[in-house]
Amino acid sequence: MGQGPVMRRPRFQMTRDQINAICALLPATTHVVQWGNSDVWKVGGKVFAVVGWSDDDGPAVSFKVSEMIYELMREADGFRPAPYLASRGMTWLQIHAPDRVAEEDLRQHIEVSHELVVAKLTKKKRAELGLGG
Repeated sequence: MGQGPVMRRPRFQMTRDQINAICALLPATTHVVQWGNSDVWKVGGKVFAVVGWSDDDGPAVSFKVSEMIYELMREADGFRPAPYLASRGMTWLQIHAPDRVAEEDLRQHIEVSHELVVAKLTKKKRAELGLGG
């Protein structure tokens, strides 16, 4: 018996606007432009995603991950420890080649980052933002 074809999620080059649109759909987010024209996405005043430019002039996105995911993905194709954030001991990754990552995978990473940041907010802050107490 032979194995069937391996199904992979389709990959395509996402634009900076498309990545920002993913962030904008998450609840209670705010957006500022800072750090050299990067789009910085926050929830409760805490950063959960940074959208900027990679070394090859394409979009890059940085996001918070669990320690386990950080260890597994920090050297995966298209990923690297997020500049500045990971060097300070934080578990942040950057996708510097979005064409190597499926849109649904990128969306999931951003959503999980948002959830991780929300989980660290105080109960009072979560309640103020309508994110549960």
